[in-house]
Amino acid sequence: MKYNAAIFDMDGLLLDTEQVCMTAFKQTCTEMNIPFKQDIYLSIIGCNQAGIKPIIEQGYGELLDYSVFHPQWMQHYLAVVEHQAIPVKPGVIALLEWLQSKNITMVVATSTHKALAQKKLHLAGLSTYFSHITGGDEVTHGKPNPEIYLLAAQRLNISPTHCIAFEDSNNGVKAAVSANITTLQIIDLVEPDADTRALGHSIFNTMDEALTFLNTQQ
Repeated sequence: MKYNAAIFDMDGLLLDTEQVCMTAFKQTCTEMNIPFKQDIYLSIIGCNQAGIKPIIEQGYGELLDYSVFHPQWMQHYLAVVEHQAIPVKPGVIALLEWLQSKNITMVVATSTHKALAQKKLHLAGLSTYFSHITGGDEVTHGKPNPEIYLLAAQRLNISPTHCIAFEDSNNGVKAAVSANITTLQIIDLVEPDADTRALGHSIFNTMDEALTFLNTQQ
Protein backbone atom coordinates (compact mmCIF):
# COMPACT_ATOMS: atom_id res chain seq x y z
CA MET A 1 0.00 0.00 0.00
CA LYS A 2 1.05 3.59 -0.52
CA TYR A 3 0.27 4.49 3.12
CA ASN A 4 2.79 4.45 5.96
CA ALA A 5 0.27 5.02 8.75
CA ALA A 6 -3.41 4.60 9.53
CA ILE A 7 -5.13 7.11 11.83
CA PHE A 8 -8.36 5.99 13.48
CA ASP A 9 -11.19 7.79 15.16
CA MET A 10 -12.44 5.78 18.14
CA ASP A 11 -16.05 6.32 19.24
CA GLY A 12 -18.56 5.00 16.74
CA LEU A 13 -15.78 3.61 14.56
CA LEU A 14 -13.67 1.22 16.64
CA LEU A 15 -16.06 1.04 19.59
CA ASP A 16 -19.85 1.03 19.62
CA THR A 17 -19.80 3.96 22.05
CA GLU A 18 -22.15 6.44 20.43
CA GLN A 19 -25.25 4.50 21.46
CA VAL A 20 -24.02 4.53 25.07
CA CYS A 21 -23.40 8.27 24.96
CA MET A 22 -26.78 9.01 23.38
CA THR A 23 -28.57 6.83 25.92
CA ALA A 24 -26.88 8.77 28.73
CA PHE A 25 -27.90 12.05 27.08
CA LYS A 26 -31.52 10.90 26.76
CA GLN A 27 -31.54 9.76 30.39
CA THR A 28 -30.32 13.16 31.53
CA CYS A 29 -32.97 14.91 29.43
CA THR A 30 -35.66 12.77 31.06
CA GLU A 31 -34.34 13.45 34.58
CA MET A 32 -34.23 17.20 33.93
CA ASN A 33 -37.59 17.27 32.09
CA ILE A 34 -35.96 18.49 28.87
CA PRO A 35 -36.95 17.23 25.40
CA PHE A 36 -34.45 15.09 23.56
CA LYS A 37 -33.61 16.89 20.33
CA GLN A 38 -32.13 14.22 18.09
CA ASP A 39 -30.96 16.61 15.37
CA ILE A 40 -28.99 18.66 17.91
CA TYR A 41 -27.49 15.55 19.47
CA LEU A 42 -26.43 14.03 16.15
CA SER A 43 -24.72 17.27 15.15
CA ILE A 44 -22.26 17.04 18.07
CA ILE A 45 -20.94 13.60 17.11
CA GLY A 46 -17.23 13.81 16.39
CA CYS A 47 -16.74 17.07 18.32
CA ASN A 48 -14.61 17.43 21.44
CA GLN A 49 -15.95 18.85 24.71
CA ALA A 50 -15.15 22.43 23.74
CA GLY A 51 -17.03 22.03 20.47
CA ILE A 52 -20.03 20.28 22.00
CA LYS A 53 -20.88 23.01 24.51
CA PRO A 54 -21.84 25.85 22.10
CA ILE A 55 -23.84 23.51 19.85
CA ILE A 56 -25.97 22.24 22.72
CA GLU A 57 -26.36 25.69 24.29
CA GLN A 58 -27.48 27.19 20.99
CA GLY A 59 -29.73 24.25 20.15
CA TYR A 60 -31.50 24.15 23.52
CA GLY A 61 -31.38 27.81 24.52
CA GLU A 62 -33.03 28.58 27.85
CA LEU A 63 -34.35 25.03 28.15
CA LEU A 64 -30.97 23.82 29.37
CA ASP A 65 -28.31 25.00 31.83
CA TYR A 66 -25.21 23.34 30.40
CA SER A 67 -23.22 23.75 33.62
CA VAL A 68 -25.81 21.53 35.33
CA PHE A 69 -26.68 19.25 32.43
CA HIS A 70 -23.18 18.29 31.32
CA PRO A 71 -21.88 16.83 34.64
CA GLN A 72 -25.03 14.73 35.03
CA TRP A 73 -24.79 13.50 31.44
CA MET A 74 -21.12 12.59 31.89
CA GLN A 75 -21.85 10.85 35.19
CA HIS A 76 -24.23 8.47 33.43
CA TYR A 77 -21.85 7.98 30.50
CA LEU A 78 -18.70 7.41 32.55
CA ALA A 79 -20.50 4.98 34.84
CA VAL A 80 -20.57 2.67 31.82
CA VAL A 81 -17.43 3.37 29.79
CA GLU A 82 -14.97 3.58 32.70
CA HIS A 83 -15.96 0.18 34.03
CA GLN A 84 -17.25 -1.93 31.16
CA ALA A 85 -15.72 -3.04 27.88
CA ILE A 86 -17.61 -1.32 25.07
CA PRO A 87 -18.33 -3.73 22.20
CA VAL A 88 -15.86 -3.54 19.33
CA LYS A 89 -17.57 -2.66 16.06
CA PRO A 90 -17.94 -5.48 13.50
CA GLY A 91 -15.00 -5.88 11.15
CA VAL A 92 -12.58 -3.84 13.27
CA ILE A 93 -10.31 -6.68 14.37
CA ALA A 94 -10.00 -8.00 10.81
CA LEU A 95 -8.99 -4.57 9.54
CA LEU A 96 -6.48 -3.98 12.33
CA GLU A 97 -4.92 -7.40 11.78
CA TRP A 98 -4.71 -6.75 8.04
CA LEU A 99 -3.01 -3.38 8.52
CA GLN A 100 -0.64 -4.95 11.03
CA SER A 101 0.27 -7.63 8.50
CA LYS A 102 1.19 -4.83 6.07
CA ASN A 103 3.46 -3.22 8.70
CA ILE A 104 1.36 -0.06 8.67
CA THR A 105 1.66 1.95 11.88
CA MET A 106 -1.71 2.54 13.56
CA VAL A 107 -2.67 5.41 15.86
CA VAL A 108 -5.84 6.94 17.25
CA ALA A 109 -6.99 10.56 16.89
CA THR A 110 -10.11 10.93 19.02
CA SER A 111 -12.15 13.85 20.33
CA THR A 112 -12.30 12.01 23.67
CA HIS A 113 -9.83 13.04 26.37
CA LYS A 114 -6.66 10.99 26.02
CA ALA A 115 -6.78 9.31 29.45
CA LEU A 116 -10.36 8.14 28.94
CA ALA A 117 -9.57 6.95 25.43
CA GLN A 118 -6.68 4.87 26.76
CA LYS A 119 -8.98 3.28 29.32
CA LYS A 120 -11.71 2.52 26.80
CA LEU A 121 -9.30 0.94 24.33
CA HIS A 122 -7.66 -1.09 27.10
CA LEU A 123 -10.99 -2.42 28.38
CA ALA A 124 -11.99 -3.35 24.82
CA GLY A 125 -8.69 -5.17 24.23
CA LEU A 126 -7.56 -2.89 21.39
CA SER A 127 -4.80 -0.82 22.98
CA THR A 128 -1.94 -3.06 21.79
CA TYR A 129 -2.70 -2.29 18.14
CA PHE A 130 -1.92 1.43 18.45
CA SER A 131 1.46 3.07 18.91
CA HIS A 132 -0.08 6.19 20.40
CA ILE A 133 -3.28 8.15 21.00
CA THR A 134 -3.93 11.82 20.31
CA GLY A 135 -6.85 13.07 22.40
CA GLY A 136 -9.29 15.93 22.10
CA ASP A 137 -7.80 17.57 25.19
CA GLU A 138 -4.47 17.93 23.38
CA VAL A 139 -5.67 20.32 20.69
CA THR A 140 -7.08 23.83 20.73
CA HIS A 141 -9.53 23.28 17.88
CA GLY A 142 -11.54 20.07 17.72
CA LYS A 143 -12.97 18.30 14.69
CA PRO A 144 -14.02 19.41 12.04
CA ASN A 145 -10.80 21.45 12.35
CA PRO A 146 -7.85 19.36 11.06
CA GLU A 147 -5.58 20.12 14.05
CA ILE A 148 -5.89 16.71 15.71
CA TYR A 149 -5.01 14.87 12.49
CA LEU A 150 -2.08 17.13 11.77
CA LEU A 151 -0.80 16.57 15.31
CA ALA A 152 -1.17 12.79 15.02
CA ALA A 153 0.79 12.78 11.74
CA GLN A 154 3.42 15.12 13.21
CA ARG A 155 3.96 12.75 16.14
CA LEU A 156 4.59 9.97 13.64
CA ASN A 157 6.94 12.19 11.64
CA ILE A 158 4.96 11.15 8.58
CA SER A 159 3.43 13.48 6.00
CA PRO A 160 -0.40 13.53 6.13
CA THR A 161 -0.38 12.59 2.45
CA HIS A 162 1.20 9.26 3.41
CA CYS A 163 -1.54 8.49 5.94
CA ILE A 164 -5.01 7.02 5.65
CA ALA A 165 -7.81 8.02 8.03
CA PHE A 166 -10.83 6.03 9.21
CA GLU A 167 -13.83 8.00 10.45
CA ASP A 168 -17.53 7.59 11.07
CA SER A 169 -18.75 11.15 11.71
CA ASN A 170 -19.12 14.01 9.26
CA ASN A 171 -17.12 16.27 11.59
CA GLY A 172 -14.30 13.75 11.68
CA VAL A 173 -14.27 13.29 7.91
CA LYS A 174 -14.07 17.04 7.39
CA ALA A 175 -11.10 17.18 9.77
CA ALA A 176 -9.22 14.37 8.05
CA VAL A 177 -9.87 15.63 4.52
CA SER A 178 -8.83 19.15 5.55
CA ALA A 179 -5.56 17.66 6.79
CA ASN A 180 -5.00 16.30 3.25
CA ILE A 181 -5.34 12.69 4.38
CA THR A 182 -6.97 9.98 2.27
CA THR A 183 -10.18 9.31 4.19
CA LEU A 184 -12.52 6.34 4.49
CA GLN A 185 -15.87 6.90 6.20
CA ILE A 186 -17.70 3.98 7.79
CA ILE A 187 -21.22 5.11 8.63
CA ASP A 188 -22.44 4.78 12.22
CA LEU A 189 -25.36 6.86 13.59
CA VAL A 190 -25.21 9.73 11.11
CA GLU A 191 -25.53 9.48 7.34
CA PRO A 192 -23.08 11.68 5.42
CA ASP A 193 -24.78 14.96 4.51
CA ALA A 194 -24.48 16.60 1.11
CA ASP A 195 -21.53 18.79 2.13
CA THR A 196 -19.63 15.77 3.44
CA ARG A 197 -20.34 13.63 0.37
CA ALA A 198 -19.09 16.49 -1.81
CA LEU A 199 -15.60 16.02 -0.31
CA GLY A 200 -15.14 13.02 -2.60
CA HIS A 201 -13.84 10.54 -0.04
CA SER A 202 -14.76 6.85 0.11
CA ILE A 203 -17.92 5.94 2.07
CA PHE A 204 -18.86 2.47 3.33
CA ASN A 205 -21.69 0.96 5.34
CA THR A 206 -19.44 -1.52 7.15
CA MET A 207 -15.80 -1.98 8.08
CA ASP A 208 -15.78 -5.21 6.06
CA GLU A 209 -16.66 -3.19 2.94
CA ALA A 210 -13.76 -0.84 3.69
CA LEU A 211 -11.33 -3.76 4.02
CA THR A 212 -12.53 -5.25 0.73
CA PHE A 213 -11.90 -1.89 -0.91
CA LEU A 214 -8.39 -1.65 0.54
CA ASN A 215 -7.57 -5.11 -0.77
CA THR A 216 -8.36 -3.91 -4.28
CA GLN A 217 -5.99 -0.95 -3.91
CA GLN A 218 -2.82 -2.99 -3.51
